[in-house]
Amino acid sequence: EIGETEGGGEGGGKQRKKSKQQLIDLQPPRGTRDFLPPEMRLRTWLFDKFRQISTCYGFEEVDFPVLESEALYTRKAGEEIGEQLYNFEDKGGRRVSLRPELTPSLSRLVLQKGKSLVLPTKWFAIGQCWRYERTTRGRRREHYQWNMDIVGVSSMEAEAEVISAIIDFFAQVGLTAEDVYIKISNRKLLQCLIDTFGVDSDLFPQVCVCVDKLGKIPNEAICKELVELGMDQNVSENVVKLVAEGTFEDYKEALVSTEGGETREKSMEVLQEIEQLLEILKVRGLEEWVEFDGSIVRGLAYYSGTVFEAFDRQGELRAICGGGRYDYLLSTFGGNDLPMVGFGFGDAVIVELLKQTNLLPELDQQIDDIVVALDPNLQKYTGKLASMLRGSGRKVDVVLEQKKMKWIFKHGDRTNAKRLIILGSEEWERGVVKVKDLAKREEAEVEIENLV
Repeated sequence: EIGETEGGGEGGGKQRKKSKQQLIDLQPPRGTRDFLPPEMRLRTWLFDKFRQISTCYGFEEVDFPVLESEALYTRKAGEEIGEQLYNFEDKGGRRVSLRPELTPSLSRLVLQKGKSLVLPTKWFAIGQCWRYERTTRGRRREHYQWNMDIVGVSSMEAEAEVISAIIDFFAQVGLTAEDVYIKISNRKLLQCLIDTFGVDSDLFPQVCVCVDKLGKIPNEAICKELVELGMDQNVSENVVKLVAEGTFEDYKEALVSTEGGETREKSMEVLQEIEQLLEILKVRGLEEWVEFDGSIVRGLAYYSGTVFEAFDRQGELRAICGGGRYDYLLSTFGGNDLPMVGFGFGDAVIVELLKQTNLLPELDQQIDDIVVALDPNLQKYTGKLASMLRGSGRKVDVVLEQKKMKWIFKHGDRTNAKRLIILGSEEWERGVVKVKDLAKREEAEVEIENLV
């Protein structure tokens, strides 16, 4: 408690006791995280893997503001993401939002560059995203997301390239096709399906949002939502049954066996697109990692063709990542459309999966040298000696105040230090220091210039 004078005046006055300030809430806001050194080492390791795969594929890194115009995320109607924005009006009266994803920012940058952008463009980004939603295992209100996007390529080779990158990442962190797989479909497949059943095409965005809930809520609940949109009860049941359980052959039978016309032609085209992508991936030797699944539609309205999501084989976690083709997104921002393909890969689910499969690496702190002065008069030389060692690329920790040797040895164990470099008065006068190999527990005197 702090004493404080009360009453005023030069003559002083009564003394009162000021109550201790109440301790603030020490937890981060709900759904967010602190990153202490062990978590930061893991995050750095994961991001390094993201960057390694991206640059290996010839992609260049970009970044965007975490705060964007709200209009970037509200141009498309019927999206759940609009209800999850961390949005507000800034002091200048502008409507802004913390970014919930990276793709709209990428699109803004593509439009900003205009005709000066050399196509095809291959960019990747790793950024923090924010969504106000219910927190569950593998889902927080903030997360980091890895995006890889290709702009300016309309062929299925673009989809195959980004899917290959995801699979290469899985393999690099030790996962196999027995652990994870990628479900592939095409957004136009559901469009053809509802056209075949005579459903108003204006309902398509809302139908996608409903169907995207398959596996998350009961099928009956999805049917009910579709009926509330205006779909016939029998039609809704048929659509949900086919989408939830239908094989590729089931879709062929339902779509291609109908009488000729525009819908049938579109159906044949989209089925051929799916077959073409699966064939390209087969040629790449990735057949065991992928499979067709008509229930994959993605909840975001801007997807226009191929869609895909990666899952663990056990089905215990939500989607690891997801993406697809979004050729018509730029026009929703008032620009000219370009063919675009990409994916978003969050940091939360993959870490849960690596824990589950015992594939998380051991990432303890690693120090090369600890420099300590036994004589207080030599403390000022520890920094100079450390600078020389750091200049040669070694990781050096300086003991900045006088400590007992027991503490120093424990500190060496905590930091996995390789050497302990001790400045003693007698040795210093002779131009040497004691060097202790902490693994072998061997000690020797070494001339200062020979330390590196």
